[in-house]
Amino acid sequence: MSGISIIGTGNMARAIGTLAVAGGNTVEVIGRDQSKAADLAKALGGGATTGEFGADPAGDVVIVALLYASVVPVVAQYGDALAGKVIVDISNPFNSAADGLAVPEGTSIAQEVAKVAPASASVVKAFNTIFGVVLAQGRPLDVFMAGDDVRAKADVAAFVESLGLRPLDVGGLNMAHWLEATGLVVMGLARHGMGNYDFALGASVPA
Repeated sequence: MSGISIIGTGNMARAIGTLAVAGGNTVEVIGRDQSKAADLAKALGGGATTGEFGADPAGDVVIVALLYASVVPVVAQYGDALAGKVIVDISNPFNSAADGLAVPEGTSIAQEVAKVAPASASVVKAFNTIFGVVLAQGRPLDVFMAGDDVRAKADVAAFVESLGLRPLDVGGLNMAHWLEATGLVVMGLARHGMGNYDFALGASVPA
């Protein structure tokens, strides 16, 4: 069980928050629009609370559930309020056509977050390869994650397991670029190979 703060009030924030409450986690919802944050916290139930945007998050794990262009500026704005926290970036930096990445090769949104976050904070990339509509169904899914801090990844893994999901470590934070590229592959599959958004990537061991 963890103390979780979610910055954002969109579909992914709702899906993760719903599973987090069901998993027995303490959840705080934070948004620029206080009324939207309050509405989401009320909908989540389970004692979910509303935090003030820009103030110190209550949770030790802070999930930044925002569109990619807002992630780095918001983390920079929070500054020392995120000291000692585990910051989870779930964003996908797609270009306007969603057929390429909006970040150059060799970096990622998660890596850019690490540059502006306090030195004592740790950044983990996770959840970006799962569509919110699938996550909301509560299926047993694989959550790929990347990060440099072993303890931070262990904390995120424990949180993921509390959601009834399986955490799979893909390596250091440099792998976040490739997780974001994998998110692009998932989008391509939804548009072409699968023809819908009702699926998720996973890993299995042949019998």
